[in-house]
Amino acid sequence: MTARITKGSDLYLLLDGWHSEMEKRTAIVVGATGFIGSFLVKQLCESEEYVAVSIIARRDITYKHPKLDVTIKDFDMLEEKDLEIADDLFCCLGTTMKKAKTKENFEKVDFMYPLQIASLAKKRGIQHVLVISAAGSSKKSPFFYSRIKGKMEQELMDLNLPQLSIFRPTLLTGDRGEFRFGERLAEGVFQLLNPLLIGPFKRFRSIEGKQLAFAIYHYAVHGNKNKVNIYKALPILEAKPIIEEDEQPIPREELFNWENRKDIFLEKEKIED
Repeated sequence: MTARITKGSDLYLLLDGWHSEMEKRTAIVVGATGFIGSFLVKQLCESEEYVAVSIIARRDITYKHPKLDVTIKDFDMLEEKDLEIADDLFCCLGTTMKKAKTKENFEKVDFMYPLQIASLAKKRGIQHVLVISAAGSSKKSPFFYSRIKGKMEQELMDLNLPQLSIFRPTLLTGDRGEFRFGERLAEGVFQLLNPLLIGPFKRFRSIEGKQLAFAIYHYAVHGNKNKVNIYKALPILEAKPIIEEDEQPIPREELFNWENRKDIFLEKEKIED
């Protein structure tokens, strides 16, 4: 005789809960103290998909969360054992020539560290590495910044990772906690231009830092499973929260139809109680 597990049974609930828990994810974020990394850490911690988030940083962060574990480590001393077992590794490292001061230091942060960390992730068995690059990246670019980003992308692809996702945003806007005259000027220009950039020109719009962080999280969970994914401006801008079937918004024509929405009013007897 075959035993049947009914949907209301305790065994079904136990198995269903176990199955749901098995679908939960864990993440590592490197570069969590930066502009995009700080947004991403909050997004991951506040999401339902991730049960644990580990960050590796050179300094502590002020943000605290029960899911969050912080490891303070010099990236020059990083070893395989410093990486937790995780589903996804997010690399949000990046600097500027003003901060780096030399081309050698810039290349170290934007090329050598991401490559080193991705290599350790592969050895650790992490299945998905997600990294921030930039629009116009090409190892043949005449511009140093774009050439280093392109070089990083190519070397990461050559690592033959289980899965690699590369994000190429256009100009990033938002409060970076520091004043950069050139970027502030560009932000002001794009605030005027963005509404005019429609159709095929939409891909040139600037992108808010929060939107990029959300897009990275979104495609980690809901993106395709290709071995290499490159997300440019349009898919980054178009990343939106996914609404479950039972969470569909109320259509506007029904929203203000009070006759059909009696459920939102309290009965007179209940008010008097």
